[in-house]
Amino acid sequence: MSINIPETLPKEAYQKLTNKTLNTPDFQQYKRIVTGSYKRSNDRTEYHLKEGLTEQVRSKLDFIFKRIGNPQFDSLEEVAKYFRMLLDEEQKKYILLFAYNGTGKTRLSAAFKTLGQTLNEETGEKTADTLYYNAFTEDLFYWDNDLENDTDRFFKLNSNSRFFSGLKELEMESRIRSFLHQYADFDFTIDYNEYKISFYRNAVIGGVNQRTDHIKVSRGEENLFVWCFFMAIMQLVVDKVDSYSWVKYIYIDDPISSLDDNNVVAVASHLANLMSDADIKVIISTHHTLFFNVLCNEIRNPERLFFQKIAKSGSYILKDTSNTPLFYHVSLLKELKKAADSGEIYSYHFNILRNILEKTAAFHGYEHFSSCLRIDHDEDFIVHKRMVNIMSHGNYSVFEPTSLEDDNKEHFQNILNNFIKDFRFNQKLFNAEQAQEDNQ
Repeated sequence: MSINIPETLPKEAYQKLTNKTLNTPDFQQYKRIVTGSYKRSNDRTEYHLKEGLTEQVRSKLDFIFKRIGNPQFDSLEEVAKYFRMLLDEEQKKYILLFAYNGTGKTRLSAAFKTLGQTLNEETGEKTADTLYYNAFTEDLFYWDNDLENDTDRFFKLNSNSRFFSGLKELEMESRIRSFLHQYADFDFTIDYNEYKISFYRNAVIGGVNQRTDHIKVSRGEENLFVWCFFMAIMQLVVDKVDSYSWVKYIYIDDPISSLDDNNVVAVASHLANLMSDADIKVIISTHHTLFFNVLCNEIRNPERLFFQKIAKSGSYILKDTSNTPLFYHVSLLKELKKAADSGEIYSYHFNILRNILEKTAAFHGYEHFSSCLRIDHDEDFIVHKRMVNIMSHGNYSVFEPTSLEDDNKEHFQNILNNFIKDFRFNQKLFNAEQAQEDNQ
């Protein structure tokens, strides 16, 4: 890991660092190590880094200066090391990472996992500390389509992976079903000896319940099943089951591929609920703005970061997005505007709209979201306030989207469009996709 520590600090910069920046609650724990690592020059005009500092101290100083500045990294391994220090040194529990496709999210998750692997030279056994979900996890499942007879189709599991530790003893079928049946209407059985899964579906045909075995589920249903399999294992980690006692971190990379927006919201909501009870450290990375924003709204005190690759230098930077509207109100508004313009408006869109109205009202010093509704006509104001109140109550739709009646869609469109105009959002945000920042 390349170490980037100021060798010399002017007196004013040093005093600002130690008396202001490192006196804040977030960084006060680092003040002693910084003051103990620098010595004042004879002319008292600057401070110099002491000689003979250990590699451990220099590594921690590098972490501190990245935390208080704009973290920049030469490699994905450096970012992974930074995340581990962030989770361990500052006792952060959750990291939420937004990044565009092609930035290196999946490779970052693999680098993080690799840092936690150790090899016992005597036994040749490799140990790990990270349970991860990414494209490599999906590759642990593969199809045997019975090309010869085209009848007995099975979803195979890689039996060599410790991801599947103790499947039979832990009764994974019932554990997976508790998640899967919230999203899908197909079912499955596991052959624990052969490490294979067969899918079936029950349907009422002519008034008679009939079961169709060995079905080939769709790609989206397959992704849902793998995700629910992972969620069941994550629940075992949360419950501290011995088979997964090795897990110190959970790293989840983009679990929402091939899902419609309704399932994106549901997956994010369920994941946030599971994490809230977990005594485990979790990193989640995604390119999906809606998924990212639901997690930000439902997870308590996460570290919220934007991960970016600088094309010219090939380096990486992390930006704290906690107070940046691009990834909250604006990105959510883009999702809502897209739904409003297409007419594909569902009940959960009112949940998101209310959240934006409430945060905007708080920002402007109002006590209630209704202060952000247009008040041209009393009747419209009363109706719109009532609509937001009624339609935003209840949980996110889970099994299938709840579509709105045409008049409710019209109310939603009016509320949203008035809000965008009244608060003078840049219309270019909604006319074209936001340009990626990778080339900055």
